[in-house]
Amino acid sequence: MEEAENNPVCGGEGVSADDLTRSERNMASADLKKLIIQYSIPTIISMFINALYNMVDRFWVGQIPGEGAMALAGVGVTMPIMVFGLGFSMLIGIGSAADISINLGRRDRDSAEKTLGAAFTLSMIVAAVITCLGFALKDKLLSGLGASEEIRPYSDAYISVIMAGFVFQILSFAMNHPIRAAGNTKRFASSQLIGAITNAILDPILIFGFNMGVRGAAIATIFSMFLSTCWIFSYHFSNKSLLKIRLKNLKPTMRTFNRIISIGFSPFFMQIAASLVILMLNRSFKYYGMKELGNDFIALSAMTIVTGVQMVVTMPVIGINQGAQPIIGFNYGARRFDRLKEAYKWTIIYAMSISAFLSLLCEIFARYVVRAFNDDPSLNALSAYGLRVMAVSFLAVGFQSPTVTFFTAIGRAKISAFLSLLRQVILLIPATVLLPMFFGLNGVWFAAPFADVLSAVITVFFIAREFRILNAVSPIAKRSPF
Repeated sequence: MEEAENNPVCGGEGVSADDLTRSERNMASADLKKLIIQYSIPTIISMFINALYNMVDRFWVGQIPGEGAMALAGVGVTMPIMVFGLGFSMLIGIGSAADISINLGRRDRDSAEKTLGAAFTLSMIVAAVITCLGFALKDKLLSGLGASEEIRPYSDAYISVIMAGFVFQILSFAMNHPIRAAGNTKRFASSQLIGAITNAILDPILIFGFNMGVRGAAIATIFSMFLSTCWIFSYHFSNKSLLKIRLKNLKPTMRTFNRIISIGFSPFFMQIAASLVILMLNRSFKYYGMKELGNDFIALSAMTIVTGVQMVVTMPVIGINQGAQPIIGFNYGARRFDRLKEAYKWTIIYAMSISAFLSLLCEIFARYVVRAFNDDPSLNALSAYGLRVMAVSFLAVGFQSPTVTFFTAIGRAKISAFLSLLRQVILLIPATVLLPMFFGLNGVWFAAPFADVLSAVITVFFIAREFRILNAVSPIAKRSPF
């Protein structure tokens, strides 16, 4: 008992090891390189499964006889709207998860439960506002996104269903991340697994069996998210949950709202910026595709395939990030900066190793991967080329993405937001505009790798500066290998 009371991770006065849950004891004292793997594997699986929502939809949509290429382009045009919605989900989910981790590290479970209640209330408010605005502006949005007369019916059919079920998209994401933050990564993963399996089963049944086309793909996606939401809330209201959704916490203070939003702003802004970038890429691929290939949907279809594959291959890195986030946040809250930095080191090692391996696979097997989506030779050749170009930047993403998550996890929202802004806006948007002016369609493909590599180089400065600050404030941190 005496040892526990003197241990800084146990919070100092009167807090013993018996006061900690098993997951909290793990984050406080377990071998970090093993702990990150333990927390990340379920999260990687769940993120991979989450990416399959879009991948599976695109796979089956691409198989629609005689319409596959146009249907893919139609679904691809709606991606900025999908990413915009995901941004709000991440704002609440990641913001609340990081705050919960920090509060648990401080032994403040009451504040952690207040954050959980605030996350639910904020989710419902945002879902209602975005759904209403989405339907009111749908026609203008699709026109602005570049949905031509040929692909407009596919875009409209798909996004109308997605908007109607947006409440399940945001709840299934935002209320699942607090489960991960409290240390139950298996439940977090199983919530994603239920939705993905359901989506994979329903897609071909609704698209082909009921002849619903792209509308069937959207219905399968939303129904799957509904099931995930039910599974998530069955946990929150069970005795197994470390944190409870309490009625008194559903009317949160502005301070709690502000805390969630300030921490979650970086991933939110990253998604909003990504939505803008996808819009610009859509327009660039459409323009230069027409100019160099003679039509305005083959290049769009290729981009839809490549971004779908890219989502899947980058999910393991995001899974590593999110698996490490509660460990980093907990040890930051407990002021164990030695373990904090060790956790970051292993996160980078794992993320960059995975990125290098997947980049190599994409370079070697690109033509085989894209062939699964469609049998059009010209579409497949362009898609394979685009995937090989995008794969160049995976290693940079393996460093930059975990570093952004690190700053989010310790509550350094401004730095995290800037680093996200750096890649998605400051570098990528100008690259998307300028490079095609000199290199045509090739310039559109190379814009993202250019931004990824340069932003990773700049990110090195910020993480090095943060480590110097940690060394200055903590004698223990000076013994870190950094």
